[in-house]
Amino acid sequence: MVKKAKVLIIEDESAIATIMKDYLSVNHFDPHIVNTGHEAIQFMKVTYPDFIILDLSLPDCDGIELCRQIRENSNVAILILSARNSDTDKVLGLGFGADDYMTKPFSLSELVARINAHLRKQDRWLQDNASQMDMIQIDHMEINKNEYTFSRHKKHVPLSAKEFDLLFFLMKNRNQVFSKNQLLDAIWGYETYGDENTITVYIRRLREKVEIDPSCPVYIQTVWGVGYKFSTQNHL
Repeated sequence: MVKKAKVLIIEDESAIATIMKDYLSVNHFDPHIVNTGHEAIQFMKVTYPDFIILDLSLPDCDGIELCRQIRENSNVAILILSARNSDTDKVLGLGFGADDYMTKPFSLSELVARINAHLRKQDRWLQDNASQMDMIQIDHMEINKNEYTFSRHKKHVPLSAKEFDLLFFLMKNRNQVFSKNQLLDAIWGYETYGDENTITVYIRRLREKVEIDPSCPVYIQTVWGVGYKFSTQNHL
């Protein structure tokens, strides 16, 4: 079964949001609706969308500021959808990380065409960069996805399949913070809340194999109240 692209619709007008969701569902997407900026941030702590449709006029925050916050932590494609048609809004939205901009009223078929175009562009980029992304070197460590190997100081370190997948994901997205639920979704494929203790156990195992002193980790760091990241900053 082909995986459907997950589209997050951030829209407080329920009628418009429902129409978009129904149309995207018919066109083989997996759409999800949130009505506020707070709900959007909470959604993204749990799972990663493949594409975001963002309305600028939200009840609890400014859409452009929300766009900036999302872009700080994610490279997901963002299309701003707004009744505001000023060049200033477009420039600000694109300047703060949006990939596209449409004004209301809009064509649903054009919306789908634009989403598909961005997803195709993303797929091409991933294919073009696949070989470079399959082998990562950081300091004295090397991880190779083609060979499923990890080494420190040129010495092989055995990892289980899930340990490898988790470490590769963190190293590939180094310096980016992920919640436990985001890691569950990325590595185990959980679509809902899973057992967060799974992540805790695997992080402890990886620290024992990656860190010089697992009790004082330098690379696999805890960001209290948020999650974990693989840090490459301030290493001697």
